[in-house]
Amino acid sequence: MSLTRPAPEHVRNSIRIRKCADEITRLPGLAETDTVAHCGASARGEFARTLTMVDYATNWTVNVTARNNAKSNIRAAVETAIPLFPFPVTCFDSDNGTEFINDELIDWLQQRDIEQTRSRPYRKNDQATVESRNNHVVRKYASYWRYDTQEQRDLLNRLWTLTHALLNLFTPTRKPVRWEQSRDGRRKTIYDEPRTPWARVLEHDAADRARGGQGYVDEATRGRIETIIASTNPAQLGRDIAALQDRLEHISRDRSEALARRNGLDMGYLGQAIERMRADAAQDKQ
Repeated sequence: MSLTRPAPEHVRNSIRIRKCADEITRLPGLAETDTVAHCGASARGEFARTLTMVDYATNWTVNVTARNNAKSNIRAAVETAIPLFPFPVTCFDSDNGTEFINDELIDWLQQRDIEQTRSRPYRKNDQATVESRNNHVVRKYASYWRYDTQEQRDLLNRLWTLTHALLNLFTPTRKPVRWEQSRDGRRKTIYDEPRTPWARVLEHDAADRARGGQGYVDEATRGRIETIIASTNPAQLGRDIAALQDRLEHISRDRSEALARRNGLDMGYLGQAIERMRADAAQDKQ
């Protein structure tokens, strides 16, 4: 959900297209990237954007909130996000928005030998992995309120620090591995066994070392993450996340709803969506 105009054609055409049907090597390092606009009921004015980067092979997910989608702010968010992966990011895949397809970010990625690819315009399936995180991570934890102050951005980034540990170290995920055709001719997706993103990273690391490679995770990173796992109580992590969510709602709800009233918008549907997310979160805790 970028809410931005396409990049200039001459710049956009310099970036290779990656389509959903392309054969992709399922190895760590390809990061699908998108932003979510925290505009509430109105896209007018300045509001925060959350950058989401998710590794295609392992589901390792990183979120960083920026002041807006100015190219310098998004580039700074990318610079913050990439070191949060436990392995090198080798490919940066985004949509066609100007916050990603611009000279500043292109030069920054090239200086670090990170390949840049893009999806086809208006083809969200080309970035299905990160698009799912927009809903299941950003909207689930940050909701639909309008965030446009420094206090709100600070709270969001504190929230992402906690969800980073919860999702990557303690939350198993499934990945599609192939498609089969059922007896009635319908296409059926076959998933692998649920594993945390960190477990997937270690599997790729061990497989690469068995082939004589250097692996994906250095010893310092492995030790740091194993220490975090050993010293973290997932239940307390969930309570800390809920406390930050309550704080964000407390300082954002009234202003967001007032903005909706001024624009003559019906917040009923938004309220129903939020209640559904709360019910889903309660079910997840159980």
